[in-house]
Amino acid sequence: MSVQDKLDSIFTAVVHRNPGESEFHQAVREVLDSVAPALGKHPEYAQAKIIERICEPERQIIFRVPWEDDRGEVHINRGFRVEFNSALGPYKGGLRFHPSVYLGIVKFLGFEQLFKNALTGMPIGGGKGGSDFDPKGRSDREVMRFCQSFMTELYRHIGEYTDVPAGDIGVGGREIGYLFGQYKRITNRYESGVLTGKGLVYGGAQVRREATGYGAVFFAEEMLRAAGDGIEGKRVVVSGSGNVAIYAIEKVHQLGGLVVACSDSSGYVRDDKGIDVAVLKEVKEVRRERIEQYVRHRPGATFTPGGGLWRDVPCAVAIPSATQNEIDADDAAALVAGGCVAVVEGANMPTTPAAVRVFAEAGVRFAPGKAANAGGVAASALEMQQNASRDSWTFEYSEQRLHGIMRDIHARCYATAEEYGMPGNYVAGANIDGFRMVAEAMLAHGLI
Repeated sequence: MSVQDKLDSIFTAVVHRNPGESEFHQAVREVLDSVAPALGKHPEYAQAKIIERICEPERQIIFRVPWEDDRGEVHINRGFRVEFNSALGPYKGGLRFHPSVYLGIVKFLGFEQLFKNALTGMPIGGGKGGSDFDPKGRSDREVMRFCQSFMTELYRHIGEYTDVPAGDIGVGGREIGYLFGQYKRITNRYESGVLTGKGLVYGGAQVRREATGYGAVFFAEEMLRAAGDGIEGKRVVVSGSGNVAIYAIEKVHQLGGLVVACSDSSGYVRDDKGIDVAVLKEVKEVRRERIEQYVRHRPGATFTPGGGLWRDVPCAVAIPSATQNEIDADDAAALVAGGCVAVVEGANMPTTPAAVRVFAEAGVRFAPGKAANAGGVAASALEMQQNASRDSWTFEYSEQRLHGIMRDIHARCYATAEEYGMPGNYVAGANIDGFRMVAEAMLAHGLI
């Protein structure tokens, strides 16, 4: 049986073993499509069944989360934590609170996180978690009660040497604070390293909030530089308007680019003079309003309800930073027709496989999320370092460390793609390099 036939057989088994989990299937397929050359070069990986073991999480936890709203009505949500692989260190990955969350989403995110964390070069494994709870429209006290109930079960599965959650969609500084407070209350320990993304006054780290967005732009700059280009003067579109999007926009502007559009689930705003980051932060971070409110404070900006961002707003650089599978093949074709030269994933798997093929055929440089958006988890690992040493670094030093990590990730992806005869293929470079690191650690640990 050829290596590819073996990988196809493994994928068939993964689909059979995990029915109905389409996002997880997609994430596994993308990796398996890349790693055949590595298996050909390292037959010991196949002999030890590294691929089969990587595709099966070490632990999957599902639990009930009962909580009471401000009217006294009881609600029941479902909580998840998938501890995917600890070959490189304690499980590390965020918590997502969103109605779309189910086991398949969490497994897809945890699988991606494993390779992303490996690419950072930091000693952290891969995991992910969350709940189908929706914090939108809920009061602070309702969110607090939910977080306390969620942590009442989760606390027994996490710890600074076991599993270290962070934030994701729907889980920001407010939620991390409530979760940490409940963990401290239950365990009677001030264990700063058990969660990352904490507030600066109780063990958080400078640049953590900005890290995913900043890191994606640092990667974009390195990718363009490798092609003899740069981001300065480029017209950029960023989807989303959460942490990743806001700070990607901020960093693009600092580097001389111009972001002309961003979005949320209600629609998108276009501002050809450049998105005003201060106004955007006021609308989304302070007031927690819909993106439509941006145009009230920015003359000349327009709001368009619904989708269409990628088809309607031409750009040279696209940074999808909202959610999975937001760019399909038709969106990709429109971006190519509009002069796009680079796509950098700020979110996790926001580009469909068909869209990735469109970009490849058009010669558009494409940075997969497991490489491009690794800045967030890299900064989380830096936060863990500071917690362990009871230290606190400046913003400037923290950003410098982040920039260095993203440069290293780019260099490794670029070099690995070259090594395996696929120059410029960042998907292959990221998947193979991350896979090799995890595989070597698993071999060293024996059959566990």
